[in-house]
Amino acid sequence: MDPILIVGLVLFGGFVFGEIVSKFSLPKVTGYLLAGVLLNPTVFNFIPKEAVNHTNLITNISLAFITFSIGGTLVYSQLKSLGKSILYITIFEAEFALIALTAGFLVISPFMVHVQGGTWISVFIPFSLLMGCLGSPTDPSPMLAVSHQYKAKGPVTSAILSVGALDDVTGIINYSVIVVIAQAFVLHKVFSASTTILKPLLQISGSLLMGIIFGFLFILITWFIRKEKEGVFIVLVFGLLSLCTGLANLLGVDELLATMTMGIVVTNFHPKSDLIFKMLERYTEELIFVLFFTISGMILDFSVLLKSLPLVFFFIIFRLAGKFTGTYVGGSISHAPAKVKKYTVGGLIPLGGIVVGLALLMKQDPAFDKFSDIILSVIIGSTILHEFIGPISGKWAIKAAEETGKAG
Repeated sequence: MDPILIVGLVLFGGFVFGEIVSKFSLPKVTGYLLAGVLLNPTVFNFIPKEAVNHTNLITNISLAFITFSIGGTLVYSQLKSLGKSILYITIFEAEFALIALTAGFLVISPFMVHVQGGTWISVFIPFSLLMGCLGSPTDPSPMLAVSHQYKAKGPVTSAILSVGALDDVTGIINYSVIVVIAQAFVLHKVFSASTTILKPLLQISGSLLMGIIFGFLFILITWFIRKEKEGVFIVLVFGLLSLCTGLANLLGVDELLATMTMGIVVTNFHPKSDLIFKMLERYTEELIFVLFFTISGMILDFSVLLKSLPLVFFFIIFRLAGKFTGTYVGGSISHAPAKVKKYTVGGLIPLGGIVVGLALLMKQDPAFDKFSDIILSVIIGSTILHEFIGPISGKWAIKAAEETGKAG
């Protein structure tokens, strides 16, 4: 099939289904995923599987944009004004979710993950660690839509939106560390200080340094050429993001952390940062999201997904238990208001965005070939269910906290 026709089907199909589900008050990302499912070669065999297998370039560039945008939300002055309770809740709910998922899958994976020749060292431990790190982030976009719809204002709404944005950062850092440890298990590397501590630290440090360099390079170039045309900003952002991602991959550092750091530098030091990120949101965000999530649905292996449905159920339960416990502990330690401790977790249910991207990136790593399809199926299956459950639980949280406005 002609590649241009495939791109047209992806864009148009994703757009149409995104508009359809939005009429039912569901996030557009759910529609994009459903469109990808219908275009999946294992469903209708309309698009060749070979074409789907060559979409890494699009997904990697899309991921660079998404992580850059996440970095753009981390403005120091705003974070400083949020108070320590947000930081404590973010750290505890993200890390407790990681611990709950890892411990839970360590118990059930030997009975439910069927991989030929699978052992604790080669499969079950790395599989559980990877599932854990993928459960820590939250997708903030559904709750942003819900809060706007119901004109919600108050400490619970503020906590939900702030934590939802911040724990994507925690999730990316968790991923950077856990992937190195999981690779050591799968590849039977001897554990030492260099493999378990030094290598992750070097990767994270290298990623941060690269992001800082490219962030200030972007600022320097825009200052030097002194052009404020939006087209110039768009070209520079995607050009430098591609260079940053490619160079990070070449040097063996984490490309997602590098591009996110680039976004942090730009949003905090560029005098036109507000204009740049609003321009990207206005002109390119929906295009990127349609491509990324529709392709994610097209990659899904349904034969693996059907076998993985019980794992999807346990993933949701373990993650919810970790999020609830971590939110309450973090709120208690920081002496957050009672409503924040009690209801914030209701808005931290949505899963998607960066988590799907991390799972796709994991699938590209040959070290995880034995079980990467299972992980991707569990994550996409969980994402679809979470995107249905998340807005409902978020609406309950802000209504129970009595923070809805007139539209509520």
